[in-house]
Amino acid sequence: MTATHALDVPGAVITYDVRPPATPSDEPPLMLIGSPMDASGFVTLAGLFTDRTVITYDPRGTGRSERTDPAPESTPGQHADDIRRVIEAVGGPVDLFASSGGAVNSLALVAEHPTLVRTLVAHEPPAVRFTPDSTEAEAAVLGIRALYERSGLGPAMVKFIQIVSLKGPVPPGFADEPGPDPAAFGLPAEDDGSRNDTLLGQNLVTCCLFEPDFDALGAAPTRIVVGVGAESADELAHRSGRGVAERLGLSPTVFPSNHSGFLGGEYGQHGDPVPFTATLREVLAG
Repeated sequence: MTATHALDVPGAVITYDVRPPATPSDEPPLMLIGSPMDASGFVTLAGLFTDRTVITYDPRGTGRSERTDPAPESTPGQHADDIRRVIEAVGGPVDLFASSGGAVNSLALVAEHPTLVRTLVAHEPPAVRFTPDSTEAEAAVLGIRALYERSGLGPAMVKFIQIVSLKGPVPPGFADEPGPDPAAFGLPAEDDGSRNDTLLGQNLVTCCLFEPDFDALGAAPTRIVVGVGAESADELAHRSGRGVAERLGLSPTVFPSNHSGFLGGEYGQHGDPVPFTATLREVLAG
């Protein structure tokens, strides 16, 4: 039966879940993380690993994990420290599957605390500074953040949706080009004045412009695997993942489906979770 815990950390109260295996297992726990996606995005994937203890958590500022820090942004280093504390509370080391912003945070974790992770699978970390079009990609990230501050959630989120689904290099001036009507995406067209969105306000810039400590990662005992999606080729997170893998001297592992290939209906999105899980098992087995 899943046990839920709350952990006081500097600047937040972190909620995490521990699912015991159906039968006793000698394998280390498997931790599944995203950012800003919380534990609710891993229901399908966790359910396909009933032979292992599975740990999920809500990153600070999302889901059940409330921030007590008034700072406008959270950094990958802060997220990494939260993850460290969860692993130590449960008992590590762990195998770690990390998706998207969670993959960026996991690289920060392993650089600082390499003995806590046996194998890291970093799936499509959106570290845009490691793409061939890094100048344009960085400008787009900063432009979307500026648009959010200027015009609110709807206009900025449609530009974010555009950039994550864009195939090929980011064109110059991307963020300055008018986006679609937010209402067409079910987003508010009017600015309500709030600026508390976890993605656009808290994490977008610090995550996407993060530069991992590649020297520390190369020296770590952790086995690192960088994953990319078969169907997300030429998209920004896929290309960022390839750039990170190259800096680590690795060939990326291609996973079935797309950036969210492990989803089985969470948030109304469907990847291809069964073959995705089969590839993840092969990777974890070494």
